[in-house]
This record gives sequence, C-alpha cells and structure tokens, in this order.
Amino acid sequence: MSRLGFLLVCALAASLGAQSLTDRFKEVRGPWELQLERGDAPTVRRGIEALLGREGLTVNPSDYNDMHALAALRSLAARACVAEGSWEDAVAHLQKAQAAAEENLGTAQPLLAKTRMEHELKLREFRDAMDKQAPRLKELEEAPGLSQDQLKLRQQLKIFMDEQKAATAHSERALKDIEAILTRLRQTKDSTAKAAADWQAFLAKERSEVAELGGASRYVAEKLEQVKADDARPQQERLAYARRLQKLDPANKDLTRLVNSLLGQDEEPEAAKPRPKKKKPAAKK
Repeated sequence: MSRLGFLLVCALAASLGAQSLTDRFKEVRGPWELQLERGDAPTVRRGIEALLGREGLTVNPSDYNDMHALAALRSLAARACVAEGSWEDAVAHLQKAQAAAEENLGTAQPLLAKTRMEHELKLREFRDAMDKQAPRLKELEEAPGLSQDQLKLRQQLKIFMDEQKAATAHSERALKDIEAILTRLRQTKDSTAKAAADWQAFLAKERSEVAELGGASRYVAEKLEQVKADDARPQQERLAYARRLQKLDPANKDLTRLVNSLLGQDEEPEAAKPRPKKKKPAAKK
C-alpha cells in the first residue's frame, strides 16, 4: 500500500481518542483484516504497532475487556508479522499476547468470583422473598369480594412479585455472562499459549534444517522450488512463505520475482547498462 494508505490507517486509529482500546480495536480490525487478505502485511503491522505504542502500555489491568483487546491486537500483529515473513517478531508478539491473556485471567477471576457470589446471594434473597409472599398473593387472588384494602394489598403484592422476578432474571443473566467471560478469557489464554509454542517450534525446525543444509541460500533454493510447484495452496499462504524465504535470503532474485508475481506486480525492468565509451582514435603524428 502507498504511504498515503498507511497514513489513513494511522489517522483512523488516532481519531478515536475518547474510545477505549476495545472500541478502537473494533473500529480498525475490519480494515486491517482486509489489508491482510490483500497481502499488505507491512502496512497492517505498522498500524497495529503504532496503536500499541500509544495505548498498549496504559491499559488498566482490571479492565478485562481492554486486556482482552490488547491480547487480540498482539495476536493480529503476530499474524501480520507471519504474513510479511518476520517469524521472530511474530513469536515476540505472541508471547506478549500470552502474557496479557494470562494476566487478564488471573486478575479477572477473583473479581468476577466476588461478583458471582453477590448475584448468587441476591438470587437466594429474591427467591426467598417470593416464596414468602406467594401464598398470601394466591389467597387474595382466589378470595371473593375483596375489600378496598385487600385489593390495594393484592396490587402491591403483584408489583412486588414482578420486581423480584425481574431482579431474579437480571442476576441469572449476569451469572451466565460471568461464565461466558471467564470461558472466553480461558480460551484466549490457551490459544495464545499454543500459538506462541507452535511458532517457536517452527522457528527451531527452520534453524535446524538451515544448519543441516549448510546455510540459508541452499535451504531457500530448495524451499523456493516447493513454493513454486505448490500452486494448489491459497495465494496468501504462498506469499507469506515466499516473504519468509526472502527474509532469509534477500539477494535471491527468483524470490523477488515470485513475491512480485504473487502480489500481482509487474517485474521491475533491469537498469539499462551504460554503453562503453568509444576510444578516441590516436592522433596522427
């Protein structure tokens, strides 16, 4: 993407000054996902890291929504790094995402446990109050010829019971929400830990294979032929791996041509060689 496109993405992130990190992530995630699909990983990475640089260090650890957004941003940054071939940087982002997810779960669990206990206590109180008043309300509803005071009391009991039912429903929803939040935070913790471990393993395997082949150039040459031949794979996967190989051997011209081809770019023409200067004929004596 052009420099103007990158500036527009950064301007979008900067314009959300009054929003939380969660809201900002919701605003910019769609455009960044679209750019990744188009192969513009470097621009996405710069945009995410700019947002993290401004907001990532000031997130309140007790705000589980913003901490969850922080972990998601780090994971998206890792995807952008993988797509541009920077596996080492992807691992660094994933490790930070894992740390944020672990801290978030560790902080949220006791806070939400306290809230859960409060709602469970209130539920018992609401149900006990309804059980206590239910027989009296039933008696008034079945009794014939109620006095004005009895009619008034019956109406008051109905209102009371409706209020208790609404409060009960609210606490029941809150308990479900708490469980859903904790489930989401646990899943994020597990998924970030797995992703960080997987990519560390990929890096270790790559280093081992490079060493076995005696260097990056031979390794890249062999892998390049596989990428060229494996045209059944999605284009973005081939592009991401070609960029990885390019990081290992930047001087490989075949890789440059392959990357440009996968991006739909024309190959840059070679610079014209200067014509040799004609020798001046020797002066006659």
